[in-house]
Amino acid sequence: MLNGLINIKKEQDYTSNDVVAKLRGIVRQKKIGHTGTLDPQATGVLPVCLGNATKLCDYMTEKDKEYVATLRLGLTSDTQDIWGEIRSKADATGILLQQLEDAFTQVQERGEQVPPMYSAISIGGKRLYELAREGKVVERPARKVRIDAIRILSYDNPDAKICVQCGKGTYIRTICADAGELLGCGAVMTSLVRTKVGIFPLEKAHTLDEVERYRAEGRLEELLIPTDRILEEYPALHIRDAARKYLLNGNPLTKDSFADKIEIGNTCYRIYDTDGSFCALYKDGNPDGRLYPEQMFLPDR
Repeated sequence: MLNGLINIKKEQDYTSNDVVAKLRGIVRQKKIGHTGTLDPQATGVLPVCLGNATKLCDYMTEKDKEYVATLRLGLTSDTQDIWGEIRSKADATGILLQQLEDAFTQVQERGEQVPPMYSAISIGGKRLYELAREGKVVERPARKVRIDAIRILSYDNPDAKICVQCGKGTYIRTICADAGELLGCGAVMTSLVRTKVGIFPLEKAHTLDEVERYRAEGRLEELLIPTDRILEEYPALHIRDAARKYLLNGNPLTKDSFADKIEIGNTCYRIYDTDGSFCALYKDGNPDGRLYPEQMFLPDR
């Protein structure tokens, strides 16, 4: 079984689940999971976890993201993008670059968004997009989001290109729509590329066709990023031989169980076996002074 992550470059008209299904066929294993939904019309970085790395899908979903999007002023739609039903048209020819910059600054400083109706968020046990397809519009409470930066890369009225750096759960099409609302003319997103997820950039992502070619050439492992690399923000600790059985059984470990000095102030550590193989992520900060298993990555036995 392959264990690790492949940085996939998702192409347009594939859902994230489509990517996982196709990848299962290419690598010939079932244990695969994606790390956060990317809309079918969007392209770009979609890290996919395989084998024991699937335990980190939720962890990867929390990582910061970067997007490059284009938008058009003077339009609104039911989906907040160009692929939806156009609801209104307005003259945006008088909108200056400074006005657009000011609108994005206000959007960023709000620190919250009202989720679009066409989204996967559940309200009352039903997905919003399911309600939207039934022609229903329901009250959606604003949600806190973190938008670190919105930069305008180009502006040729009525079209603009922006780069957004943000946290989990931020809707880029809502950023565009909110800016358009502030400007009084409306705006829809016209394209979206996710250019980075955590440490994984678009420049090092691979299409499904490339993955298939690597498999055919017997070079698939060249694309595989080891599971512990995903967690490289945490310091590494190597188990002493005397404590090895406690690690392999997933028991709590005392701080003298390791050959390395434990750095003060870290909450988690990557734990390695005596042979150097990655075994677990352990958590610190417990009153009894011991480290407890957060996630185990032992090979199947």
